[in-house]
Amino acid sequence: MTFEIRNHVVRGGEGVPLVLIHGFPVDHRMWDRCVQALLENWDASELKQFPVWAPDMPGAGGAPVPPVAEVGTVAADGAYEDALDLLADSYVAMLRDAGYEKAVWAGLSMGGYVALDIQRRHPEVVAGLALLDTKGDADKPESRANRIKIAKQCVEQHTVEPVMFFAEPEPGDSSVKKSAAYIEQFTEWIQEQDPEGIAWRELMAAGRPDLNDVFETVTAPAAVVCGEEDPSSAPKVMVPLARKMINTEVEVTQIEDCGHFSAWERPEAVALALQNLVNRVRKEA
Repeated sequence: MTFEIRNHVVRGGEGVPLVLIHGFPVDHRMWDRCVQALLENWDASELKQFPVWAPDMPGAGGAPVPPVAEVGTVAADGAYEDALDLLADSYVAMLRDAGYEKAVWAGLSMGGYVALDIQRRHPEVVAGLALLDTKGDADKPESRANRIKIAKQCVEQHTVEPVMFFAEPEPGDSSVKKSAAYIEQFTEWIQEQDPEGIAWRELMAAGRPDLNDVFETVTAPAAVVCGEEDPSSAPKVMVPLARKMINTEVEVTQIEDCGHFSAWERPEAVALALQNLVNRVRKEA
């Protein structure tokens, strides 16, 4: 069983696609600034173009929310314990249906969970792996309970208000997250989401397994990117994660004055990290 992934082909090209997996609680548009920088950098070079995709996961950006009957095991607390695996399978099915055998997978935050699970379940399709502002840990009990509480509020009250804090800066946040442009853009994107889609993604993430044993299985070229002001995935989290990838070469990018959504906050730095990763994949092909 697979879910519907609504793909956005940003650009065609030659070779394996770069698949950009978005974070929560927004959709593929969080990659827009990074994609623009990536394509401008690439077009200025003499290298051949490569396909760039930016799919919407279920429940995001207008993509349909899978019915409960199709998510597999539902825990007693309501978490979807098989949904991340089914989501990873769905991304791989999307890739194969398009006629490709491998991709460079780049996942930010919740998108990183998906990318890691693709590595766990389908390592044969991983030509390269980029993990941005994410982690391998399963939710602690209090975090899991909070996700489930948020999901319940979103559905029962048909509102996205419980996740609007993603657009609200805190004192220790980056200057970009404190900017009017960030607040306006992320407020708009979050308000455009389907509350049931927000709830689905929260329940999927709440039920996800611990993925820390996946890092040492990575053999393809890898990149780790993090903002130094990220409250949940700062360098103190991401650098040890990179060190666990003992069977491949990992390039680590730490970005100053950058928070959780590095691809939007510092698109040029993230674009360069992704371009370098694609170059390394091509050299090994």
